[in-house]
Amino acid sequence: MAEPGSGTSSPLLEVAIARAGYGTATVLESVSFSSGFESLGIVGRNGMGKSTLCKVICGLHRNASGTIRLQGKEILGRRPGQIGRSGLGYVPQGRRIFASLTVTEHFRMLGPHRSKDWPNDRVFDLFPRLGDRRSHLGQHLSGGEQQMLAIARAVVLAPRLLIMDEPSEGLAPVVVDTLVDACLSLAADGRMGLLVVEQNLRAALRLAGRILVMVRGAIVEDMPTEEFRDRTDLQERHLGVSRSDVL
Repeated sequence: MAEPGSGTSSPLLEVAIARAGYGTATVLESVSFSSGFESLGIVGRNGMGKSTLCKVICGLHRNASGTIRLQGKEILGRRPGQIGRSGLGYVPQGRRIFASLTVTEHFRMLGPHRSKDWPNDRVFDLFPRLGDRRSHLGQHLSGGEQQMLAIARAVVLAPRLLIMDEPSEGLAPVVVDTLVDACLSLAADGRMGLLVVEQNLRAALRLAGRILVMVRGAIVEDMPTEEFRDRTDLQERHLGVSRSDVL
């Protein structure tokens, strides 16, 4: 496997899900794509299977068939902890931080799994607001601060691929812009790939260099962000948004 930034096209993530669902209900069917050390956005209306896709990749949803490879190694069917140790980080929808732990305790609890490349000082350079609130309990953080903490908690494990499910949900535009800037800095050196599921098309267009569109459990569009930005017909057809929603 080539090192990131070496100029090869070897995929970081390869997904070929034949089917995934709940009981007899099919949610994902024939979902195939690959990504490298890039920022990939997945957009779509509610209920199209985006969060299920994230959970299947991360090992949190086991009713799935097909193949998923991370850095060339099969991960479908493995447990979430094993997948995490293979180099995948996950920021779930809803943040899922611990209300009774301080900011720094969230990092300390990771113990030996935390990367030495991510000391607290580097985390607080990425999210200065967390540095200001380092001794505050999770329950006393604002929604934006909680989301910063959820992202930072995944980042300090130094994943090769970071998956984020609806990171801008419920946040003010100015806070979303701060999160997008931080995520762009993470991807800037080409050593971490990002896969971001977003309902907020404006945020997805800022963050991602490539956009996938999901409709009824399938990928129906895959194109560079700049091309999708200009395809207002596709935005309206698949997402129900107008040009003014993304300006």
